[in-house]
Amino acid sequence: MEKIKIPKEYDLTKDYQESLNDPFFKKLVKDLRISTEVGMVNNSNLMDVAVELKNCSNCKGLYECQNKVLGHYMYPKIMGKLMDLGYVPCKYKEEQDRLWQERLNASKELEMASFKSVDVTDKRRVQLIKWLKDFFDNYDGIKKMKGLYLHGSFGSGKTYLIYALLNELKMKKRIDYIAIYYPEVLRTLKEDWDSFQDNMASYQNVPILLIDDIGAESVSEWSRDEVLGTILQARMNNGLTTFFTSNLSIQELEEHLSKTKIDVDKLKARRIIERIKQLTIDMELISDNKRK
Repeated sequence: MEKIKIPKEYDLTKDYQESLNDPFFKKLVKDLRISTEVGMVNNSNLMDVAVELKNCSNCKGLYECQNKVLGHYMYPKIMGKLMDLGYVPCKYKEEQDRLWQERLNASKELEMASFKSVDVTDKRRVQLIKWLKDFFDNYDGIKKMKGLYLHGSFGSGKTYLIYALLNELKMKKRIDYIAIYYPEVLRTLKEDWDSFQDNMASYQNVPILLIDDIGAESVSEWSRDEVLGTILQARMNNGLTTFFTSNLSIQELEEHLSKTKIDVDKLKARRIIERIKQLTIDMELISDNKRK
C-alpha cells in the first residue's frame, strides 16, 4: 500500500496553529501584525522569541536571566514578507550599563574621597562615620581587624564612605588596598585568563580589599565558588581585612547567591555567607540618594 504524503504546507499550518496556543506567541503575532504566511515560515524563530519574552516576564534581575544572551531578549523586525531577529537589552541590562557608566564618571570623585569631604550633617550617618574613624585610629596593618558588610539604600554613599577611609589609610599610614566593582571584575576575570591567577592572588593577599556592589552580579557556580569563595577563604585564613558594599542585606545576599541559571544550592551560598560574617561587621546605611 502506497504511503500517503502529507503536504508540507499542512505541517506548517498545523505547527503554527499549535504555537498560537501559547499566549506570549499569540500576543507577539498580534502586536507585530505578523501575517499567517510570515508566521508559518518563521514559526520556530518566533517560538524562541516567545520563550525569551516569557523568561523576561518573570525575571527579577540579571542574576536570574535565562535567555541565551545575558540581559537581552530576541525580538523580530518585520519587513514585508521577511523577518529579521535582533537582540534588545532588557531594563536590568540598561540599568547595569547606566550604573557602569556612572561609576566611570564617579571614579575621580572616589579617588579624591577623604574624611574632610564626607557629609557629616546627616544624622543617619553618625554611627557609621564614628566606626570608620575608630577603625582608622586603630588599624596598623598588623593586628587583625574585621571590615564592614555595609548595605542599605541605593545611592546612600556607601561606596564613597568606604573609599574615604581607604584613601586616608593609604595617604597617612601607607596601607595598600584594592577596590573592585564586583560585577565588572567578574567579567574581566572571565575575559582575561592570562592574568587570572595574578589578579586572584592580588585580591587574596592585599592588606585591605573592598568588594563593591556584591549582589549586583549574575551568579554562576564559577563566580560564587571558584572566584568569591576562593578569595574569601584565603583572606579569612590570613586574617586580612575585607569590606563589602551591597544594596542587599546579608540575608538577601544569601538568597541571591543560592540561585544560578541551572541550580539552587543553599548550602554553598551559606558557606559564602559564613565567610563574610567571619570577615565583617554587618551595618546598614539608610540615607538620601546622593546620586540625584
